Amino acid sequence: MSQTTTSASRVADGAPLHLVSDQFKFTEGPSVDAKGNVYFTDQPNNTIWKYDTDGQLSVFMEKAGRANGTFFDRKGNMIVCADEHNQLWSISPKGKVTVLLDDFQGHRFNGPNDVWVAPNGGLYFTDPYFQRDYWERTSPDPGIGGEKLYYLAPGAKEARRVDNETGKPNGVVGTADGKFLYVADMSKKTVFRYRIEPDGSLADKQPFAEEMVDGMTVDTQGNLYLAGNGVTIYSPSGEKLEHIDVPQPWTANVCFGGKNRDQLFITASKAAYTLRMRAKGARP
Repeated sequence: MSQTTTSASRVADGAPLHLVSDQFKFTEGPSVDAKGNVYFTDQPNNTIWKYDTDGQLSVFMEKAGRANGTFFDRKGNMIVCADEHNQLWSISPKGKVTVLLDDFQGHRFNGPNDVWVAPNGGLYFTDPYFQRDYWERTSPDPGIGGEKLYYLAPGAKEARRVDNETGKPNGVVGTADGKFLYVADMSKKTVFRYRIEPDGSLADKQPFAEEMVDGMTVDTQGNLYLAGNGVTIYSPSGEKLEHIDVPQPWTANVCFGGKNRDQLFITASKAAYTLRMRAKGARP
């Protein structure tokens, strides 16, 4: 349950943390479609699941490219970090897969991890290296040059790096107005904030929160929800507002879903949870 029960809490009065299911191996990458349905991944089992607005759970895709982070674009396609073959995918509402990227300047990605779709349709994604037991390789492509943050401009065929100084970037999310980007760098145990320039490049990098963070989401007030040790909520100015306990070893990611976008959907270790909120999720 939430540690905070004051009137200032973003959690709805008396709302319990609801267990959706704990049948998974490791849950990740929740994202929400235009109707409020939430999709999330069980990467070790190579599946994408759907949790609809009526609370029904079903398999959306098997053999899902070892999908990790996901995010919906404005056309209803699910953008997916598919690290089985170190690719970035687009999955249509009918399940058709299009490979958007599978290398950077001829070098194999480490394993795209998380992605955010900006209001202009550009894609920001992180590429840390986490050794997978389903890979034949045991080390990064030496030519990739580290674990970096990338941007794929609308209509572009090649990504470009937008920060060469990251150590192990993981979660990524931007504000609904497309002005700011947040990235969790796990090697530095810090979330950084950037200003997004008109051409998609990033400027004015600043430390935002000193937390070991995996995935993230934002609400309509610009508050940032950080997954890792439960869920921690920060204001846009960097003030720690609230912490939500989650009874699992690790909280991997979080998003808002439901018909009114007021259900916080939490992927945590072998489980998935929902929590009814006063706040609502922002729509890019």
